[in-house]
Amino acid sequence: MATLQNDHRRSDRLVARITPEDKSLLTRAAALEGSSLASFVVSHIRDAAQKVIRRHDSIQLNEAESRRFVKALLAPPAKPTERFAKALKLHQETVTER
Repeated sequence: MATLQNDHRRSDRLVARITPEDKSLLTRAAALEGSSLASFVVSHIRDAAQKVIRRHDSIQLNEAESRRFVKALLAPPAKPTERFAKALKLHQETVTER
């Protein structure tokens, strides 16, 4: 049975210039995990990328912020301002739907 990793053919290439010290560090870390340098780098870069994306895709609120957010969600809508009403009217007059 093929693993998920084997099902995805690697066709793109990533090239990076690094210092000899960084290469030595990465090579040692890869050896400690029993993987090739390329596999180690790809695995850890993927993990770091997913962590960055998760951090940017989610919002964490403290207790006070959570209460304020829920209160705003549950509150009846505020009356539109005059400026908003003018902008809406202008939008409706000038923008056509497809």
